[in-house]
Amino acid sequence: MQTLAFEGGPGPWILFFPLIWAAVVIGVVTFLRRTVWRGRRGPWRPGGSDDKSPIAVLDHRFAAGEIDEDEYWRRLSVLNEEFGRTAKGGRA
Repeated sequence: MQTLAFEGGPGPWILFFPLIWAAVVIGVVTFLRRTVWRGRRGPWRPGGSDDKSPIAVLDHRFAAGEIDEDEYWRRLSVLNEEFGRTAKGGRA
């Protein structure tokens, strides 16, 4: 009966198979971390781009003291009409 072990066994080349599999796994994980697994929220999830929404920018400007409270509320009411939860007759 013929087996894989010819005369002295498979030889040292058999060690390349685990190295190849390790390289594949490391490559896949690296690819996924750079493309899909970008932090907790990615662009594919709702709310993933909250950091650059107009309301978030307005909040940041108010917190930094660039605008006063009256201007903040005036601009927020305009933004809520366009970008907020009550846009286009939707429920709050």
